[in-house]
Amino acid sequence: MTQYLDFEKPLAEIEGKAEELRAMARENPEMDVEKEASALDKKAADLLKSLYADLTPWRKCQVARHPQRPHCKDYIDALFTEFTPLAGDRNFADDLAVMGGLARLDGQPVMVIGHEKGDDTKSRIERNFGMARPEGYRKAIRLMELANRFGIPVITLVDTPGAYPGKGAEERGQSEAIARSTEKCLELGVPLISVVIGEGGSGGAVAFASANRVAMLEHSIYSVISPEGCASILWKDAEKMRESAEALRLTSKDLHELGVCDRIIEEPEGGAHRDRSAAIKSVGDALSQMLNELRDLSPEKLRSDRRSKYLSLGSKGLAA
Repeated sequence: MTQYLDFEKPLAEIEGKAEELRAMARENPEMDVEKEASALDKKAADLLKSLYADLTPWRKCQVARHPQRPHCKDYIDALFTEFTPLAGDRNFADDLAVMGGLARLDGQPVMVIGHEKGDDTKSRIERNFGMARPEGYRKAIRLMELANRFGIPVITLVDTPGAYPGKGAEERGQSEAIARSTEKCLELGVPLISVVIGEGGSGGAVAFASANRVAMLEHSIYSVISPEGCASILWKDAEKMRESAEALRLTSKDLHELGVCDRIIEEPEGGAHRDRSAAIKSVGDALSQMLNELRDLSPEKLRSDRRSKYLSLGSKGLAA
């Protein structure tokens, strides 16, 4: 069953009416409602296209957070073969908000790591809604080191509102773990590719996405703070999240213009949650292309290019 966002309410009404007509016809086969239902389908399709033609940054945030959007596990299950999960940071615990392991993409060995939010109440609680604790970042560091040792490319799938800010996480060195994970990304002598598949929140996202190539799904977001958090700090009013979403320049289009995002991956009409298979395939195609671009580069060149990429960030915005 499709879950509709606030701005999609008119669409919900039209699609609901079409489904009601078809339900009536199923109960009474003598009724001929297909013509009316098809007209409603067309009206809904036109409205969907109109709604998504020019989404505001705040509406992009809503789409990026849609509960039916494909998550890390969905991409791993669909795109990778021979996935062997690796768990634990060999220090404190296994953080289920971060999943990762060895796998193959198009037959090529890779290390895949990502934030997993969960897809129902039970799994969302287990996964802490994709908010990693220090042990999650230390697990990622361990997997990146393993990949580097064996010359295996690393793919990260970013989807987190941010690192977990709880007391226990802070006591166990949350900021240090994020910094070490970011440092490890920059040290790798193997290709590192990151895709923001939903939310890319703060340092919790940067710790996975300091990569040679950063791609974003069309309706994903990537920012230093959530719009609500920004509004609470700047205006002391979380309800000003629409204004802060504009100011943060967190959309894929904005970040591509600023040089933070290297590639925008188009989503199906109405967002990735409307056609999960098509969205996942688009990400798979983009990953294959980006891996091919980096395949023959030496470790020194990969590190040098990654370093240059991040040292030059902000120059486009200043030039504009």
